[in-house]
Formats: sequence, C-alpha cells, structure tokens
Amino acid sequence: MPLDRPRLSNPTTLRALLLGVLIASALVTGIAFYQRNMAQRLTAQNEQMSAALRETQGQIENLTSRLNALAAAPAPTPAPTPARGPALERPAEVRNPNPAHVRRDDPRWKKLQAQLDAQGKQIGVQGSQIDATRQELSDSRTELQGSIARTHDEVVLLQKKGERNYYEFDLGKNKQFLAKGPLGIRLKKANAKHQYADLELMVDDAQLGQKHVNLFQPVTFYAGDNGRPVELVINSIGKDRIRGYVSEPKYRDSQLASASPSATGDNRTAPSTDDPVSTGRRKLELPK
Repeated sequence: MPLDRPRLSNPTTLRALLLGVLIASALVTGIAFYQRNMAQRLTAQNEQMSAALRETQGQIENLTSRLNALAAAPAPTPAPTPARGPALERPAEVRNPNPAHVRRDDPRWKKLQAQLDAQGKQIGVQGSQIDATRQELSDSRTELQGSIARTHDEVVLLQKKGERNYYEFDLGKNKQFLAKGPLGIRLKKANAKHQYADLELMVDDAQLGQKHVNLFQPVTFYAGDNGRPVELVINSIGKDRIRGYVSEPKYRDSQLASASPSATGDNRTAPSTDDPVSTGRRKLELPK
C-alpha cells in the first residue's frame, strides 16, 4: 500500500517555508560578503606590509653598501717627515715664524695699535653712558618705590615732606569721572577676590583705559609740560569700590624755570645815570 505524501496545500505553511528559505539565503549572502571584504582588507594590509618591508630592506642594503665602501677605502698615508740635519736646523734657528715678534716701527703695528685705542675709547664712552643710565633708573626706582603709601596716615606723612601734592579718593562705580589733581578717574570693575581693578583715566583731555591695576601697584603718567611723573596708587579694593591717592610734583618744570634768576631778570644791568631818559631828566636845547 503506497504511503501518502504530506500535502502542502496550506498557504500558511508555504509562506513559512518560503520565508525560512529567504532568510537562510540572506544570511549566507551576508556571510559571504563579509568574508570577501575581510579577505580584501587582509590582502591590502599584506601588500602594504610587504611594500614597507621592501623599502626597509632597500635602505638596509644601501647603508650596508656605504659601510662597505668606507671600510674598503684606503687609509690616508702620513706625510713624510723631512730628515733633520745640520743644514736644515740652522735656517730654522735663524728664521722666527712667530708673528708676535714684529718690529715696533712697522706701519702695520701702528695701524693695529690705533684701532685698539679707538675701540678702547668707544668702549669707555659706552660704559659711561650705561653707568649713567643705570644711575637714572636706580634714582627713578628709588623715587617711585619709596613714595608708596598703604594707609591714610602714610599719605599724611608723605604730604608733610613737601615734595609732592597728594589727593586721596574713595571711588565707587559711576558713569562720571572723579577729578583728583591732574587726573580724572572712573571705576569700571573692582575684583575684591583677586585684588585688582579696571579704570578709565582722563589725562590732558585724553581718555585712557588702564586694565588690571593691582593693589599697591603704582601707575605713572606724564601730564602737561611736567617732566616728572604723576602717580596713582590703589591701597584698598572692595566690592565695586576702591580707595587710593594721586600724587604729583609740587612744582612744575615751567614754574621752576620761571623762578630761576635768569628768568626773573635779576642779572639785568642798572641803568646809566648819564642817560637822560633813564634818569627822568629832560635835555634842554642850547640857546640860539
């Protein structure tokens, strides 16, 4: 009796089988594609490594050939020493190859001595200029560093010396400039934590920005015709508020020049008594 084959007349069963076949074929295709890509990558890496090895091997062979050429090069033969004899030693005693033993009346010696003297004079002048510059810097540093006041009492002590005028300020953030001596000051920012301030200054009708002024850091300006500096120092920094002072020389250069004897006219000569105009007398006419 023949066996009955299973009938696949159910559409659901056919769809499941077809779906399984499609999934299996997709997996097989993906695996094959992945394996082919991996094989290509490995092949490319192998080719790159082979090229690098060939290049390295070529460099090694080049260095080896150079080393072999250097090793095969003949050593330089020393120069033959001349035989010393009585005939050769005598001229060596007569000739003196030392260039130091030159006759003093040689013009080359005089020219060299003149050049050395000129260089010595130039070095001396430059040294004196350097010493003078150092002294000026030292005096300026002493003047500026010695005039910093940290408190109001120290400002009063400096004021009593009579060398400079001092103007103290207590300034908060404001849009207007505060006039103190020859400067106008306006606070833009005060950092109490890091103890610095950003300022705007009015110097000779010119507005200047001065950023990051630290505590007790002197800021110097040359205002007007005065050759000596005007100094600003902040000795207290709080939240949106600073305190300090401005100092300027007590007398300007123009005032000192006008107070000198040559400017006041003390060296003028006295008028002659024989001059009728200077004595106030009127000269009479002779009778006709």
